[in-house]
Amino acid sequence: MALPRRPLALVFDMDGLLCDTEVVYRDVMAEVITQMGLTFSVSLFRSMIGLPGPMGDRQVLNHYGPDFPIETFNDAVRDRVDAVCLAGIALKPGVHEILDHLDAHSVPRAIATSSSPRAVEAHLGHSGILPRFHTVVARGDYERGKPSPDPFLVAAARLGVAPEHCLALEDSHNGVRSASAAGMMTVMVPDLLDPTEEMRRLCTFIASDLHEVRSLLVQAGMSIQ
Repeated sequence: MALPRRPLALVFDMDGLLCDTEVVYRDVMAEVITQMGLTFSVSLFRSMIGLPGPMGDRQVLNHYGPDFPIETFNDAVRDRVDAVCLAGIALKPGVHEILDHLDAHSVPRAIATSSSPRAVEAHLGHSGILPRFHTVVARGDYERGKPSPDPFLVAAARLGVAPEHCLALEDSHNGVRSASAAGMMTVMVPDLLDPTEEMRRLCTFIASDLHEVRSLLVQAGMSIQ
């Protein structure tokens, strides 16, 4: 399958798409929950992937009850994830190659994430790739988070490209819903969540990794001359 048209801009999710942080959050949350004497729920964690922090908090409180110490939990998770990030978070396969390809064609690009600006710096600051994006849209830059379309609409507006001419890259179900609702060509690059029939309906393509996304760009006419 090919893209319906050559994209004029790309919008990337961050966690699970650019950097391998979703598995870090999963393992850290499991550790903290277990130390609190509770049972970690994989299904709860999966339901939180791609959601902004406050919505994720509601999922946790709905699962463990209104008396669950959410702030203590969040502080412990944040501190442990930060420690892992300081030691170095791996970028996902193909990140440098697709950014090189976009550089070669002067294609504008953005990050649209549910994470906070502090988390963006913690997760990607040491990687050196943040300056390669023209803008970063993080929590606080939009009114409604994913799965609402606001993050991607803000990214398109900042890049000065109509949403229908943007290609959105996402790993989560909520992210795919957000990008699709914004009217963007949407490619899912699965990380911890498998594509469902809904995802296949909403997406232009399901890619195995960013190398395959780069191949899609070549097929769409974005090839080195």
